[in-house]
Amino acid sequence: MRTPIRRVLVKGILVVLTGMALSSCETVQTTQGGVVGVDRKQMMAVSSEQIDQASSQTYAKLIAQERAKGTLDRDAAQVGRVRAIANRLIAQTPAFRPEARNWQWEVNVITSSEVNAWCMPGGKIAVYTGLIEKLRATDDELAAVIGHEIAHALREHARERASEQAVAGAGISILAAVAGLGDIGQKGMEYAYMGLLGLPNSRRHETESDRIGVELAARAGYDPRAAITLWQKMGQASGGEPIKFLSTHPSREDRIADLTVYAQRVLPLYEQSRKK
Repeated sequence: MRTPIRRVLVKGILVVLTGMALSSCETVQTTQGGVVGVDRKQMMAVSSEQIDQASSQTYAKLIAQERAKGTLDRDAAQVGRVRAIANRLIAQTPAFRPEARNWQWEVNVITSSEVNAWCMPGGKIAVYTGLIEKLRATDDELAAVIGHEIAHALREHARERASEQAVAGAGISILAAVAGLGDIGQKGMEYAYMGLLGLPNSRRHETESDRIGVELAARAGYDPRAAITLWQKMGQASGGEPIKFLSTHPSREDRIADLTVYAQRVLPLYEQSRKK
């Protein structure tokens, strides 16, 4: 009888944990849907103030480190180019999130061989020279990647990931202790959570940002189809990619297929912006 009792007990705890998690969350609509129709509501257990504080501290530390190394905004022409593109995209953010026009936006270029770019919560953007130079990125392609990163900030994906981890981490720890699973069992549950829930959600975030990114680019007068050539170049530069199931990004083929559809959907916005 012990095994059935334990199962009932664990099931009961799961119900309680689920209730606690849901009660601690709020449902938010971070952005308007736009032409691309990204209108999923998000559950947040971490406050925007907490995320803003953490990101502000992280950003200040990172920028200070790059400045000390002499790798921050080294090439004036390159910085001017990136900022000009970013500013045109930033001007279009109210189409998804009106209050974003009041964010304290900053745009920097970091000298590094890394093919990377990011936008922290609140609008702090960095583009690495490796992305520009190794991909030989055109202005339209840079608009695609910067627009994608801006979309992550608009959708508060960092806050959503932190909320998922906070809720799941608390639940996993309590459940593992009650079930007598020990450290190994708990770690196994964490990996199971990552594979079944964590990574698919990250892929969803990437897809949402791809779609919003192409619309921001189109509204700003950049060809949204450049997102397709950008990811083709990314694939060539990477020399391969991780197994799809364990990747936090969609497969290159899935991503390009989705971008092809949504770039076409926002093409009228691009054509209209060119007439202004």
